[in-house]
Amino acid sequence: MKLSQVLELIDGKVVTKDVDLDLEVSMGCGADLMSDVLAFTHEGTLLLSGLTNPQVVRSAEMAGITAIVFVRGKIPPPETVKLAEEKGIPLLASKYTMFETCGRIYGAGLPSCGLFETTLRRWQEFFDAQS
Repeated sequence: MKLSQVLELIDGKVVTKDVDLDLEVSMGCGADLMSDVLAFTHEGTLLLSGLTNPQVVRSAEMAGITAIVFVRGKIPPPETVKLAEEKGIPLLASKYTMFETCGRIYGAGLPSCGLFETTLRRWQEFFDAQS
């Protein structure tokens, strides 16, 4: 899905300069825990988060996140925007809650980042070991 489609779906706004709206994302992940972002996302992911500090950009860079959408009407501080521009990570903003923003994008066909499969595997391994 292209960033231009994401923006349309979420009635979003572009936060960073010089964003290529033809940039493709292959999956999405909604998270406010950066440990979950590092553990469960993959390269090409669109991250949706309510955290706006520079650590979000640093985590996104480490995880290979393609772009970040800030939810709940949050606008990142200048230092976050500057870091994202330096790292080439587009920042977008949505006025909707995390739940609604994720739902709009997922409902339009962008798949999850695979957290379900990873969690299910761990779940099964844990309970199989208990038997």
